Amino acid sequence: MDRTTRAAFGLALSAGLVLVGAAGTAQAADVNVAKNAGFENGLANWSCSAGSGAAVSSPVRTGAGALRATPAGLDNAKCTQTVAVKPGSTYTLSAWVQGGYAYLGASGTGTTDVSTWTPDSTGWKQLTTTFTTGSTTTSVQIYTHGWYGTSAYSVDDVSVHGPDGGGGTDPEPTVPATPAGLATGTVTSSSVGLGWGAVTGATAYKVYKDGALATTVNTPSATVTGLAADTAYQFQVSATNAAGESAKSAAVTARTAKPTDPGPGPAVPKHALTGYWQNFDNGATVQKLRDVPSQYDIIAVSFADSTATPGQITFNLDPAVRYASVADFKADIAAKKAAGKSVIISVGGEKGNVTINSDASATAFANSAYALMQEYGFNGVDIDLEHGINSTYLTKALRQLSAKAGSSLVLTMAPQTIDMQNTGTEYFKTALAVKDILTVVNMQYYNSGSMLGCDGKVYSQGSVDFLTALACIQLQGGLDASQVGLGVPASTRGAGSGYVDPQIVKNALDCLAKGTGCGTFKPSKTYPGIRGAMTWSTNWDATAGNAWSNAVGPHVHGLP
Repeated sequence: MDRTTRAAFGLALSAGLVLVGAAGTAQAADVNVAKNAGFENGLANWSCSAGSGAAVSSPVRTGAGALRATPAGLDNAKCTQTVAVKPGSTYTLSAWVQGGYAYLGASGTGTTDVSTWTPDSTGWKQLTTTFTTGSTTTSVQIYTHGWYGTSAYSVDDVSVHGPDGGGGTDPEPTVPATPAGLATGTVTSSSVGLGWGAVTGATAYKVYKDGALATTVNTPSATVTGLAADTAYQFQVSATNAAGESAKSAAVTARTAKPTDPGPGPAVPKHALTGYWQNFDNGATVQKLRDVPSQYDIIAVSFADSTATPGQITFNLDPAVRYASVADFKADIAAKKAAGKSVIISVGGEKGNVTINSDASATAFANSAYALMQEYGFNGVDIDLEHGINSTYLTKALRQLSAKAGSSLVLTMAPQTIDMQNTGTEYFKTALAVKDILTVVNMQYYNSGSMLGCDGKVYSQGSVDFLTALACIQLQGGLDASQVGLGVPASTRGAGSGYVDPQIVKNALDCLAKGTGCGTFKPSKTYPGIRGAMTWSTNWDATAGNAWSNAVGPHVHGLP
């Protein structure tokens, strides 16, 4: 090889080319000949049988798009693309799949057609196979499909890697242009709607509030929530894709609306029944607020959602509860209030966790909780935090909320039994610290096992003694009788343990209020002002034919 040839060979290697033949003809390196391989451009270049496929923004493996295809009846949700190939060449076909049964294959190869598959997969899994094209084959159909009667499957990042057949490959993305036309839309006391012009090549948009990232969306519009009333904010937006993020747009300023007074709501009756309403479907009867029986005086909507900002909460109406719209849900709240009921937002639960451990997070909680009260008409909040609390900062948060909401605030708590064993626990300290604004503590007398009563004796879960001797701790520890309620499951399916027959609940209430119906434990005095009882949940109550509320409700309302 002479000097000139060696130089040409080195240049070819550095450019990713391979020399073939004595004449020194160059051949381009292998490429991905599939188009719209990541479904970033919807279903462009793809065809799905019987309208079975759709481009979705979740779940995705990379980028902002993926294919979601759903088999139905005799259709297996087959999606195909014809790719240009080079005759007599080998290609590696691969794709990432998730969900139900998923098949990947190639047909019309001119040699042996190939396919591979996987059964259900909860995470993304790569399918890979290879094929060789025939001596005259210039195009091949690649496909993916599910299986009859199985669930939907997802596909992302398809690759047909081999020599360019003349069709080229998807161009490498470039950083998108800066969005233009940013303008405000609907403004409420706690949210601002925004819209802007779509940017070619963008797969997502980042929305900034006062210079900090507020949210990321896949469409050229967004609603920024959790804002303070009557406050000015500055917004900008940028466009992103795999290549990077554009510069931020010109800023627009919007001021949230002044707070609207939802009205003080009805006063909680002297003796009240509390029920938690499930904003999700876990096998209990799915119901709307309008379906909650009239025996319930306080309805705790379960649950608020935390945000990325410590202490801040929001609320997302779950489609599983089948409301036609958020407005329909708000109308139900208004109707319950008009009927003399209090509807509050519950914070926490088994899986919920809101961290309030600083002045900033306390303020964020108070502001966001009040914003929800303004937006939905909630009468107050329920504290059902089961992952530990900081009494100092939770107290600050609740006092700030009370200052905003006024004396009509309904404030309830639902600690676990272990959280109220003595006045030194964080929950008990919080309850005492906000005693002047506290409506009721409905301790959860379930999922606990045996516990100590106020007399130092151990009592078994599920008995009259258990309910009365543990309530006695709160009554002797400083809470008013009107601030103590008995929390129990509505049915055997409502909790892992601790269900008691409604008659036991009624006996315990009589023991505390009148000194009758007691077990071996009898309080040293009676508490005729005892607030009442609580249950998890109105949905489990409905599943059991509302037997719990039909039995306990009239008894609570009939206490002296």
